[in-house]
Amino acid sequence: MTLRDQLKLLVVAAFCLGIAAPASADQTDPRLDALFAELGTTGSAERAQAVEARIWSIWLEPPAGVGVADAMQRGLRMMSLGQGHDALRAFDAVVTVAPDYAEGWNKRATLRYALGDLTGSAEDIQRTLVLEPRHFGALSGLGLVRLAQDRPADALAAFEAALKIHPHLPGLANIEALRDRVRGKPL
Repeated sequence: MTLRDQLKLLVVAAFCLGIAAPASADQTDPRLDALFAELGTTGSAERAQAVEARIWSIWLEPPAGVGVADAMQRGLRMMSLGQGHDALRAFDAVVTVAPDYAEGWNKRATLRYALGDLTGSAEDIQRTLVLEPRHFGALSGLGLVRLAQDRPADALAAFEAALKIHPHLPGLANIEALRDRVRGKPL
């Protein structure tokens, strides 16, 4: 399995974790500060996974607004069923109605990446990161976009930024091959 394949699996796993997690609030939730502090300092990968799940559950709860929760759930459902264009319409509605909801942008970015819209995905990731600079999933996604664009140095920077936030992020602990590639060493 290539490094790119391994990194793609990481984003899929992070996305799936986000779908399965129960919802409780959005990126403005005050509990996030303590969770991120714990995520960055825990020495246990198992504990980090539990903290990550709690973070995803908080991120996934959309803010109050007419139809935001329904559109988000519809988008997630359509995405999981492989109905990308229907999911895109749902996520378009989410970001239109709730432009300050980071996870709406992140889910649309993930979908755009899957649909091959790398530029659109990168734009949505940037919006996600403006709203939630600690979004390790968005940073990982940005790394994948940059790899697909054959920009390995930018990909490495994104992956390393994700690791600063989440040192136990699955799949990114073994990025030495990408580091070697960026430094000019043969893979």
